[in-house]
Amino acid sequence: MSHSTGSPNQRNYDVEAGSNRSGDDEESSNVFDITRTKHASVERLRRWRQAALVLNASRRFRYTLDLKKEEDRKQTLRKIRAHAQAIRAAFLFKESIQQENGIVPPKPSSAGEFRIGQEELASISRDHNFTTLQQYGGVKGLGELLKTSLEKGIPGSDDDLLKRKTAYGSNTYPRKKPRSFWRFLWEACQDLTLIILMVAAVASLALGIKTEGIKEGWYDGGSIAFAVLLVIVVTAISDYKQSLQFQNLNEEKRNIQIEVIRGGRRVEVSIYDLVVGDVIPLNIGDQVPADGVLITGHSLSIDESSMTGESKIVRKDSKEPFLMSGCKVADGNGIMLVTSVGINTEWGLLMASISEDTGEETPLQVRLNGVATFIGVVGLTVAFLVLCVLLVRYFTGHTTNADGTPQFVAGKTKFGKAIDGAIKIVTIAVTIVVVAVPEGLPLAVTLTLAYSMRKMMADKALVRRLSACETMGSATTICSDKTGTLTLNQMTVVESCACLKKVNNSDGKPDLSPKISSLIIEGIAQNTTGNVYVPETGGDVEVTGSPTEKAILQWALKLGMNFEATRSQSSILHVFPFNSEKKRGGVAVKLPNNEVHIHWKGAAEIILASCTRYIDDNDQVAAMDDDKLMFFRKSIEDMASGSLRCVAIAYLPYELENVPTGEQQLADWAMPADDLVLLAIVGIKDPCRPGVADAVRLCQKAGVKVRMVTGDNVQTAKAIALECGILRADSDLSELLIEGKDFRELSDRQREGVAEKISVMGRSSPNDKLLLVQALRRRGHVVAVTGDGTNDAPALHEADIGLAMGIQGTEVAKESSDIIILDDNFASVVKVVRWGRSVYANIQKFIQFQLTVNVAALVINVVAAISSGEVPLNAVQLLWVNLIMDTLGALALATEPPTNHLMDRPPVGRREPLITNIMWRNLLIQAIYQITVLLIFNFRGKSILNLEHDSTDHADKVKNTLIFNTFVLCQIFNEFNARKPDEFNIFKGITKNYLFMGIIAVTLVLQILIVEFLGKFTTTVRLNWKHWLISVVIAFISWPLAVVGKFIPVPETPFHRYFTRSPLFKFITRIFCRRRERTEVSQ
Repeated sequence: MSHSTGSPNQRNYDVEAGSNRSGDDEESSNVFDITRTKHASVERLRRWRQAALVLNASRRFRYTLDLKKEEDRKQTLRKIRAHAQAIRAAFLFKESIQQENGIVPPKPSSAGEFRIGQEELASISRDHNFTTLQQYGGVKGLGELLKTSLEKGIPGSDDDLLKRKTAYGSNTYPRKKPRSFWRFLWEACQDLTLIILMVAAVASLALGIKTEGIKEGWYDGGSIAFAVLLVIVVTAISDYKQSLQFQNLNEEKRNIQIEVIRGGRRVEVSIYDLVVGDVIPLNIGDQVPADGVLITGHSLSIDESSMTGESKIVRKDSKEPFLMSGCKVADGNGIMLVTSVGINTEWGLLMASISEDTGEETPLQVRLNGVATFIGVVGLTVAFLVLCVLLVRYFTGHTTNADGTPQFVAGKTKFGKAIDGAIKIVTIAVTIVVVAVPEGLPLAVTLTLAYSMRKMMADKALVRRLSACETMGSATTICSDKTGTLTLNQMTVVESCACLKKVNNSDGKPDLSPKISSLIIEGIAQNTTGNVYVPETGGDVEVTGSPTEKAILQWALKLGMNFEATRSQSSILHVFPFNSEKKRGGVAVKLPNNEVHIHWKGAAEIILASCTRYIDDNDQVAAMDDDKLMFFRKSIEDMASGSLRCVAIAYLPYELENVPTGEQQLADWAMPADDLVLLAIVGIKDPCRPGVADAVRLCQKAGVKVRMVTGDNVQTAKAIALECGILRADSDLSELLIEGKDFRELSDRQREGVAEKISVMGRSSPNDKLLLVQALRRRGHVVAVTGDGTNDAPALHEADIGLAMGIQGTEVAKESSDIIILDDNFASVVKVVRWGRSVYANIQKFIQFQLTVNVAALVINVVAAISSGEVPLNAVQLLWVNLIMDTLGALALATEPPTNHLMDRPPVGRREPLITNIMWRNLLIQAIYQITVLLIFNFRGKSILNLEHDSTDHADKVKNTLIFNTFVLCQIFNEFNARKPDEFNIFKGITKNYLFMGIIAVTLVLQILIVEFLGKFTTTVRLNWKHWLISVVIAFISWPLAVVGKFIPVPETPFHRYFTRSPLFKFITRIFCRRRERTEVSQ
């Protein structure tokens, strides 16, 4: 049963406040309330940093966006771009002077076995020196100098690749060294409270040695110093391991796969393996992987904004053939020759000059900084109160020794001893701050994200933006492509229609006449971005290209196509690359007899609408009357209802004298696309992916509505949607199905109403997808969108989570996305949703665990301090508790793997409170239990444990050791409770989480060692088996107590709402807002 009914704004949980599209980005009275960091302003990011209570800024803000460094990076980019353009302008000026004076440029120097050196190559490409290129014989001459065949590429043998790398370098650039472990250690030392504790430890050490001698006097100060160092080292190790995970993920992001031509074959290689002389096909959406020159191109347009800083599309042709690394193909296609790689390219210089990774904060991270700040303020207040009470009690003589004598007597106590007593009190207060301020809370997000991102790689999802990981847990709708995502992307032509009849498409040759076969073969061979490679030594034919192109090429091979021979029989005059808006692509070719054929291929109904003629059984061109038109339309509908993708092939004979002759006129020529002759309609089968129906059902159960947005025929989309479970046969399909053109004609308000109901959009353009995303976001949805094409970039950018396809996706789509789905599989998208929810759930588990420790430790120490002037948990013990709570607790709870239980609930509202009512109930029950039991032991422990007959000093140490031991064991047992806040079986799946079990075991062993063997350092004594049994039993009771607590119902209205409605809260908020307004005005 689906939770997804209507808009999220109509549900009982708030996903996103406001109906305005940018509502999630609007100013909020809470500086920590940034629900979408994807497009947050620098000012908003700066404000939450200023408002956060931070003890160690270098550690807290390590993985957030470095605002200063980001500004420096942009400034550096501007300088380098200006520098490159100035050099280019100067070179052109110098070249023009040389031409006027008749100066001949020097001959090229050699590089190893190659007759041209790197300097000459770099000057050609970097300076866009067209004259020098011509003097080397143009692109053809350059290919000869580089021993490259412009048709077949380089040989590609290991020996050849090694020679090229030796002569011209590899396609890599020097990067800044990652932070060493010592840097992390240094940053961990910068925590303000730890610095104070170290100073206190040194002072205590000096005073202790002076008053008690070195043998006994070093324990107090030395134990605090050792505990602080232990916290620093463990923190640094944890942070360093996280950084290594992020480094590995960043390497994966940069490792782009590029198609190259080597030895006549098209093969995929890593961008790092490109060499000078490589021949690379470029298609719309590709990134230019190195500097080079254009061999041949058709309507090739390049977006050079990444290099020049200007959003200007530049047309490339034989007069302007220079291509720069890092730029994107905006339109058309072509083939390039690589002339420079790595640091010898402008892009390589640019990347080597700037720091790429400046960090990024996530909404959850910002909110947790807010929670940490609130808790920290409370903790500081409590610590200050304890400090004042203890100092007053000490200096007024109310703090006594074990024998009942006052520790301080005015005029009698030595100055050194008085200072030592005051230092111990300050140490306790500072240690309370260490425990109270949850410095590790925001960093737990980074920990769980680092863990999740590494595991998501195994689930075929590469995270490009950290925030997308957690936002995916809030997704209420997924707008998915059909081809390759819901289907296998393994296409074959299974039906075809030509000459007013259905063509037999068995494994044998399709039954078509020679004339129509030759026209179809000519159109398919020339009007394609694919390729057919026939090995010279024999073997299987290799067909490359997009899945649709491959299917049509394989069908043409059955017709008897010889790919290379057919392409050589005619020359291409002009190409209209396939366009997702127009849904068709065309080519004009000149035959040996000077005839011109214009071939078109594309969406069947769109091509058919442009056809006025067809070829009949007698190979004659016949007029397309209404009956013939209805026959072909019916054929398309029949194929589409059988879930086939329909593609039509048509052509137009054209007069050569009507074709423009000039290069520029030819480039701007709008090829005739009407009055076409229909050749054939083919039906391409692309089966549904196995398991996709289960994945869709899981989404619907989890309250996430799946919508199909495809460029295919509506009937094809409907058939696949029924097969996948997106549509049900008993549904009212009239409201759930829509064509892209119908949707875009609606007004904004109408689109919002219709968008809510849509399950399938057919014949959609990328702009229709963008309009749908905007309409859904205005309705309050958190939208995830899949996309693979260049034109999908705006929708991927606009969506809350953009998901690009790793196999079929273009580089432009990938760069606009937040997550790359490496196997193009919808089931992997669903796994991302589960991981997103897991991130949120793990953070909540850690918050519940940490707040329980915070509340219990604070209350116990405050009550004991105020009532007796002594605290049962001393500085070293509290530092150990802090280590369990912050670092070890985060490792244990923030790395819980996701479970199917997460998909049994609706999406997490992005403005829902982090601490839910269930969490409040759980933590208050545990905290109250621990406080009650341990305070009873604190005040009545001697009588309960039968210690009245022992010396006062020994009895106090046994009592305090028991309190400390019981408190730590309670936290260990409570970690199990925190694993499953809303489930009764807290041990479910525990055997699969080896890290959790390992941390519990290590914590337990260390606790035993501390109590039994390190008493001198921790001011504890050994406990007998009875005392250990008492500690374990008290801690064990927290398990049945948690089970009983889960029967207590909680109200649906979050607890914080009751608090925010109170007059006191409104008064404080009003004061805070006025103060902030005054600060902003003064700034």
